[in-house]
Amino acid sequence: MALDQSFVGRTYPATDPYEVGREKIREFAEAVGDANPAYLDPEAAKALGHSDVIAPPTFVFAITFKAAGQVIQDPQLGLDYDRVVHGDQKFAYTRPVRAGDRLSVVSTIESIKSLAGNDVLSVRGEVHDETGEHVVTAHTMLVARAAEEA
Repeated sequence: MALDQSFVGRTYPATDPYEVGREKIREFAEAVGDANPAYLDPEAAKALGHSDVIAPPTFVFAITFKAAGQVIQDPQLGLDYDRVVHGDQKFAYTRPVRAGDRLSVVSTIESIKSLAGNDVLSVRGEVHDETGEHVVTAHTMLVARAAEEA
């Protein structure tokens, strides 16, 4: 069953703040194999004009995808998550994520399309710090594969 188009534009409440830690940044940088000193060494980050270590660009995915869970789990939307694959991801940064940031995400359904029987859901996640400053916008595309014919 196709997802309801009336959900386009629906915005979900802001998530509780996520505190970005140096160790989480270090672990993530190591996991993705990026040894950029600005991700690992506070002095190297300060030499580049940052107040503390910064996170690799894709670090914020964990925060924004968790926030998109509000959309995914909305029973009124009716998304069958067992059939979902991650289709695409884009980030538009205002500034880097830094250790010590307390980030909240507001998720909005940007579009719902039906292509070849598949539902394509686009979710925008607006990430702000605790002062309300915009940090990054994440665009996540999910594809709910069509149910197989019996």
